[in-house]
Amino acid sequence: MDRRTYIKSTAGIGAGLGLAGCIGGGGGGEGDGNASEGTTTEGGSGEGNASGNGSASGNESGSGGESKGQILIGSDIPYRPFEYRTNEDELVGFDVDIAEAVFGEQLGYDPEFKQTSFDTIIPSLNNGNFRVIMSAMTINDTRAEKVDFSDPYFTAYQTIVVLQNSEVQSAEDLAGKSVGVQKGTTGQTAAEELKEELDGDLTIKSYDQIPAAFSALMNNQVSAVINDNTVSAEFVNQNEDAVRFVEGDGEAAAEGENAPPYLTLTVEEYGIAFRQDDDELREQVNEALATIRENGTYDEIYSEYFSG
Repeated sequence: MDRRTYIKSTAGIGAGLGLAGCIGGGGGGEGDGNASEGTTTEGGSGEGNASGNGSASGNESGSGGESKGQILIGSDIPYRPFEYRTNEDELVGFDVDIAEAVFGEQLGYDPEFKQTSFDTIIPSLNNGNFRVIMSAMTINDTRAEKVDFSDPYFTAYQTIVVLQNSEVQSAEDLAGKSVGVQKGTTGQTAAEELKEELDGDLTIKSYDQIPAAFSALMNNQVSAVINDNTVSAEFVNQNEDAVRFVEGDGEAAAEGENAPPYLTLTVEEYGIAFRQDDDELREQVNEALATIRENGTYDEIYSEYFSG
């Protein structure tokens, strides 16, 4: 199965669900650690203004096309294709382009991404290190106790990637083996749930970022990686002679979705996260998300990253 097959399967589902979002990894993670991280600014500015809202001072009216100033966005980088750097050190990705469309074009801010460890990204938000989180973050009840979410903007699944010559053909075949995950993500949660299903007969190895988990797989340090499908598809596409998805029916098929051609452990939604006292901005973002879907901007960005 080639790259176009994988990506178009994802794209068809996402486009069909409209604003039904995703759950996800490096994004997708729990992001609910206790430490305050994310003190390195991507693109410039420091910890935000004196009010602690994570946005630089500037014209807040935004009327007449005037900029409202900078808005800092916490994000775990790299997490390709959502946010990553090119060889020229340019920050690109689906989330980056959606942020520009929503916060820049629609709301009049200058969006700047601030690199932050995913497992501490929610405390960093609530400590005022940035204004919002946009990091392929899955909406779930645990996180919703600490932050508020926008309407969903992407749909994703937790999947299993193994080496091409692996004997693993199903989730059950992972009994007695080890899996790699990114810390604080829903990939880790899915692995923990699978471990329960296997009566504890599964070793989970957690890594700070998902590339380290993939590296461990390639070096035979783990038998599989559990992670968001779109990010895993990027890795499989680039290493198709060495790795593959575990195939089979899963949660997407069980929920009646147009399931992709690989095993899905979960069906998830991504959202933009806000502090719980930032209702006005959250409502503005929801309106902007609806607008970019109506005017075709969302579909243009989606097609760039998920249509092969």
